[in-house]
Amino acid sequence: MKVYINGTIHDGQDAKISVLDHGLLYGDGVFEGIRFYRSRVFKLVEHIDRLYESAHTLLLAMPMAKPEMIDAAVRTVAAHGKADGYIRLIVTRGIGKLGLNPHNCTEPQVIIIVDSIALYPPELYETGLEVITIATRRNVAEAINPRIKSLNYLNNVLAKIEALNAGYEEALMLNADGYVAEATGDNVFILKRGVLKTPSIDCGILEGITRAAVIGLARERAIAVAETLLTRHDLYTADECFLTGTAAEIIPVIKIDGRTIGSGKPGPTTLELIKGFRKLTDVDGVEVRPRSG
Repeated sequence: MKVYINGTIHDGQDAKISVLDHGLLYGDGVFEGIRFYRSRVFKLVEHIDRLYESAHTLLLAMPMAKPEMIDAAVRTVAAHGKADGYIRLIVTRGIGKLGLNPHNCTEPQVIIIVDSIALYPPELYETGLEVITIATRRNVAEAINPRIKSLNYLNNVLAKIEALNAGYEEALMLNADGYVAEATGDNVFILKRGVLKTPSIDCGILEGITRAAVIGLARERAIAVAETLLTRHDLYTADECFLTGTAAEIIPVIKIDGRTIGSGKPGPTTLELIKGFRKLTDVDGVEVRPRSG
């Protein structure tokens, strides 16, 4: 593991931040999770754009320009020295005082963690995932807008706890109106009568980078795509279902709340999109060059 903190790259065990950082004290900050494959950082520019959008909404002044942030991420990946892995890019409000006032913070801190990640057991990508719907609802936009990828992730953590306590790896969250929003950290797709459907942005979801990539792959294959309202009935009666996310990539879902989806196996469209996504990771991204010396 390598960790970049404000311009310096450390080994994981040596990386330290202040206990008075408002990211730690109050979840005041933003982050992105980013994958790199075969020394190429996938969709890095898109992730950086979303990071800066989240920060802008929080009135969090970024301490560096986008090209500098991209360079910092790439340099940390190069220092890590492995061809495949995961980046957690964090910007906190910075070190301040006890109390909510963000104006007491001095300077935003940039933290970039590079390591490996495995969100689900490998065999589930072959056999498919069983999920449940949980009682924890997705945050409403008027409270903490799900489109902001903030360090305040307690809504998702509580949802994950509920899923694990019920004996499931993953769960689906509904929004305040009872429509399907997303999983605990992933976007949701179904295929029904040849149309690929996913909850629209105004359903209270994160506008996922992998979600957008999958929509693009589907349209390239002349698969109709609808961003719409979905109920649990829509999911139960789908021909196929899968989840998407940076850490999860594309993972098939074969059972929801005890209802078998389609044939009970990963569907052909899901498998075709997985294949297309893997090819996309070979060509779409920022190349990492080993550090000289």
